[in-house]
Amino acid sequence: MSAPAPSPAAIVDAEPLPRQEEVLTDAALAFVAELHRRFTPRRDELLARRAERRAEIARTCTLDFLPETAAIRADDTWRVAPAPAALDDRRVEITGPTDRKMTINALNSGAKVWLADFEDASAPTWENVVLGQLNLIDAYTRSIDFTDPATGKSYALRPNEELATVVMRPRGWHLNERHLQVGGEQVPGALVDFGLYFFHNAQRLLDLGKGPYFYLPKTESHLEARLWNDVFVFAQDHVGIPQGTIRATVLIETITAAYEMEEILYELRDHASGLNAGRWDYLFSIVKNFRDGGAKFVLPDRNAVTMTAPFMRAYTELLVRTCHKRGAHAIGGMAAFIPSRRDPEVNKVAFEKVRADKDREANDGFDGSWVAHPDLVPIAMESFDKVLGDKPNQKDRLREDVDVKAADLIAIDSLDAKPTYAGLVNAVQVGIRYIEAWLRGLGAVAIFNLMEDAATAEISRSQIWQWINAGVVLDNGERVTAELAREVAAQELRNIKAELGEEAFTAGKWQQAHDLLLKVALDEDYADFLTLPAYEQLQG
Repeated sequence: MSAPAPSPAAIVDAEPLPRQEEVLTDAALAFVAELHRRFTPRRDELLARRAERRAEIARTCTLDFLPETAAIRADDTWRVAPAPAALDDRRVEITGPTDRKMTINALNSGAKVWLADFEDASAPTWENVVLGQLNLIDAYTRSIDFTDPATGKSYALRPNEELATVVMRPRGWHLNERHLQVGGEQVPGALVDFGLYFFHNAQRLLDLGKGPYFYLPKTESHLEARLWNDVFVFAQDHVGIPQGTIRATVLIETITAAYEMEEILYELRDHASGLNAGRWDYLFSIVKNFRDGGAKFVLPDRNAVTMTAPFMRAYTELLVRTCHKRGAHAIGGMAAFIPSRRDPEVNKVAFEKVRADKDREANDGFDGSWVAHPDLVPIAMESFDKVLGDKPNQKDRLREDVDVKAADLIAIDSLDAKPTYAGLVNAVQVGIRYIEAWLRGLGAVAIFNLMEDAATAEISRSQIWQWINAGVVLDNGERVTAELAREVAAQELRNIKAELGEEAFTAGKWQQAHDLLLKVALDEDYADFLTLPAYEQLQG
């Protein structure tokens, strides 16, 4: 008697979506279910290991490079696989969610790469998860177009040779997808996003002269990179494409991963194409891990922590050196400014800041960098063109002058800036405004001329939590307390109501966002990720 066929992933409590049958095919769901059976148990073990490591940091208030992997760091002979042609020149990358308009605009933007985001720039409603996949399929088959219902403006793709190369970012390991279950267990969102995209597009991308390329978010250790590598090996065998076809760029956006950059590249070496330096999640990770470390780990206002801060310089310089030593691309951080159609003076000042930021990255040895808006593509391109010229990258710049010690990465107190009352107000404002939009299904949100994503809300609520628990005294002499945070939040809610009017305010999710921000900012038990309790409240 033959064994019963393994059960596919089941769709649970989800409203039917137009054309969902093109994404949620039986074969694709069976593939996702197999990924779940093979890899979720290890995912669960690695999440438990995160908690153990965090407890160790709480006890010691320090981090160091791993003694057990010293031989990998000392071995100068290994390199990551050579970059495929489509990923050799990455001098400007644009980021954004996979809604239909953004898909067309990002591909047409003139950037070399589009980070097609199912993670922090996308609220994981079922509609966003499934239709985002559909939009990418339609883009690769050139059957995508969009007409804006508000303006009547139509959008269509440029010729293939002018389009950005897609690097897709699935959700982090910690998030589940409640609408896909196997045997009553929710499937990790990472495996859903990766599985559906890879299953439908791997061969299609190869036929286009590209491949299935991924950004891996919120990685905390080389063991998590090893898990991804094993997923890739299985997936390539399953659909019958050559090993090494998949390429992954890992975001070094957690403080623990910063101590394991070489090991992360080593684990993924047949599939690795680079590392990326992401700012807000990195600062969030520092606060999260060292939140009970006392005054020396207190971060000032988030906008005061620029990439020129000594501990941030240590992080970025080590990243460039590590990548180039191993033949990988080093990709710089986000220019999040959103140009104003009404205020050219604001634009002038902001464009100069963006230009200075990109000039610094290019001169430091980065091979490319991120922008959030198409208008910033030419500015970033100019910065990298000046340094690269006709070369696709500068991986030949080995940065052997860089010598970063373990303590340099957590020398938070090397920064002169201190927390301010204006900084507290801004954290509350941005936190409430972002969470409200996220609860309505929007993950990339323009707030005060900056494109914000979930990492923004994470650093905002984490700083409020840290300042309260560290008893921080602000520049105006006030001590940060839960009561002060509540007062600022209540005032912000009144300001938003006055700004929007009663009807628009009531139609939004402002009170819910206010309450959720205060919960994750004031609770004694610090939530590992804001998006976990927020997902419980996300409809759809």
